[in-house]
Amino acid sequence: MFNGFSHSVMGASHEKTGLVCQDSSAFKIGDHYAIAVVADGHGSKKHFRSHLGSKFAVEAAIEAIDRFYEDREALEANLPTNHKLIIKNIEKQIISNWNFRVEKHLAENPVTDEEKSKFTPEEFEDILPESYYGSTLVAAVSGSNYTFGVQIGDGSLVALFEDGKAIMPMEYNESAPANVTASVCNSNAATLFSSFYAPNRKLIALYGSTDGLYTSFGSEHDFLDYHTIITSQLVNLETFKNVIINNLSKRSHFGTEDDISLSCIFNEALLKDRIDLLNKRVEENKKAAAARRAAMLEKKV
Repeated sequence: MFNGFSHSVMGASHEKTGLVCQDSSAFKIGDHYAIAVVADGHGSKKHFRSHLGSKFAVEAAIEAIDRFYEDREALEANLPTNHKLIIKNIEKQIISNWNFRVEKHLAENPVTDEEKSKFTPEEFEDILPESYYGSTLVAAVSGSNYTFGVQIGDGSLVALFEDGKAIMPMEYNESAPANVTASVCNSNAATLFSSFYAPNRKLIALYGSTDGLYTSFGSEHDFLDYHTIITSQLVNLETFKNVIINNLSKRSHFGTEDDISLSCIFNEALLKDRIDLLNKRVEENKKAAAARRAAMLEKKV
């Protein structure tokens, strides 16, 4: 029923500075459900192990969601009336899983003298250990006729349901209050999530991406049109993988030069059934984009 892919590429800015890729991504096809996950390590000075933190965030999300699906029938029976509570519990479990991984890694790999050398003793003392691993997280799930997702920090989710229209079920923004960096490393991380639940809708495709992808586009229209185009190309997944990896690499080098991760899950049968509709949407989007460009030129004249 479901298939998927995921990929992370290093941005040109990280290659120039010798910084490792801070992004992580994964997807999982389960029994009657699928998961797409991406995470973006903060990469700044005090988050010096955030490339590991993003990896732990992806693993923590998949583990938490899988645990709730151990009794899939009970979960799906309760989602319509209790989705807010269920999703909130998943968010809490993700943070718990992530903290467990961080604590285990730190116990087995104490901070080195080289890592400490970038700070004064006073600066280092002020950093909470979990901050070493700080990361954002975007995770989404689709079942037979419902979709839900959670997000902490920046990044994007794009969904295409049976009508073939690309939408963002959650706005592109930081989910934390002003002046607070939303991160899985925050002490109140479980309260900083945004979430969505879309019942009684069949999903064609669902994408999670780190902020490097969104910011490589000139507008939200272009960003959504891109997802319609790539969804129409998913019918040949193996060919598509080569194309999308090349495209993401170009965007990470000639766009904002940031790391980019993209994870996708899709319904193979519904995709084939709606391919003509998707191709129609692509053509409609091209005409709308041309009209927007023409309108902008008129304003400049």
